Amino acid sequence: MGEILWDVFPDAEHLGGAPLNFAAALQRLGDRVVLATAVGADARGERALQRMRALGLSTELVQVAPGQATGTALVSKDPSGNASFVLPRPAAYDALAVDEALLSRLCLRSWDWIYFGTLAQTPASQEQQLQRLLARIPGVRGFYDMNLRAGHWNLELVQRLSALAAVIKLNESEAAALWDRRGGVEEFSLERFCRYWAAAYKVEVMCVTLGEQGCAVLADDEFQTAAGFPSAAVDTVGAGDAFAAALLYGLQRRWPLPRTAAFANALGAIVAGRAGAIPEWSAAELEGLAARGASAKMR
Repeated sequence: MGEILWDVFPDAEHLGGAPLNFAAALQRLGDRVVLATAVGADARGERALQRMRALGLSTELVQVAPGQATGTALVSKDPSGNASFVLPRPAAYDALAVDEALLSRLCLRSWDWIYFGTLAQTPASQEQQLQRLLARIPGVRGFYDMNLRAGHWNLELVQRLSALAAVIKLNESEAAALWDRRGGVEEFSLERFCRYWAAAYKVEVMCVTLGEQGCAVLADDEFQTAAGFPSAAVDTVGAGDAFAAALLYGLQRRWPLPRTAAFANALGAIVAGRAGAIPEWSAAELEGLAARGASAKMR
């Protein structure tokens, strides 16, 4: 549930938005994913629907919001390939309407997870709709992929969303920013942050991505790190979203944590090494790379 938008680079546009990137990766892994979002009644909206169908994604929960422009993100990259975004608001994804008819229809089907981020929940109406979905759909659990964008989040919102999640994924700089915002005098460390946040919001799994260094995970009261895979970063846009998809794929199947972490690190490295948020990759390629790290002990 969340934003679908066009990543606008100086020389091209690519369909993206963290929920869309996540959905595309998870669908390619073999799970069934449906994206609840909205596009405008414009050329970008029509192209977004066409691109989703080409990716094999269902458009059944994609609404068309009259009078709203399909979302965009103006992307710039530093010499290391790390991206920053300017996000014009309001956008069509801010107008997603989850009414009683849609809620009733969703409750007739079996859902394991609702994936959500922070950006699309900044309007109070969207946050409330997410809360209703999680409360009304039997057995569903929350996966919160923070993706904190400058000017589009606040601590109180992140805290409320954290309380809705069984699993939280974020990056190291986001963890440090949240630690600083909460106040206190204790020095920041990944383990201290993960333990504090998990206890405060009753989160089962905390995962912090560390770029090419891999990730850190707190699960079952055990904090561990898993080494990443070397990758010549071409374009980091979408790498964290692909990582999140692979992480949830492994968690859902109750794989051993080293295997899940290696699988997620591998897919993140593959996507970071290619242009675009949804580049081509194969299951065989992913499994081959992940196998190199699956047997390694987490530290």
